[in-house]
Amino acid sequence: MDGRTAADTLDAAQLGAELGDRATLVQFSSAFCQPCRATRRTLAEVAGMVEGVAHVEIDAEARLTLVRGLGITRTPTVLVLDASGRIVRRAAGQPRTADVVAALGQAM
Repeated sequence: MDGRTAADTLDAAQLGAELGDRATLVQFSSAFCQPCRATRRTLAEVAGMVEGVAHVEIDAEARLTLVRGLGITRTPTVLVLDASGRIVRRAAGQPRTADVVAALGQAM
């Protein structure tokens, strides 16, 4: 056992979408969150530029059990997962494109 807990790793069943071959950008959003819209555009753009990277957006209000299990307290919150679904980076608030690319570098 490597000491990881279930909260350190997410799979396709938990996300409701397939993981990317190389990395996954998971965005927790809420309906009236203005920064969530800009975050969606940023993450979709980066996922489109980097082969093997998926972008998954999750409605935080609809997935409260997952949100609470991960300790997410605000939207947008972005998790960067490696190919196995391990959370390697986490950030709250609207990310900059350069920061997302740098975080992907750690995940791949």
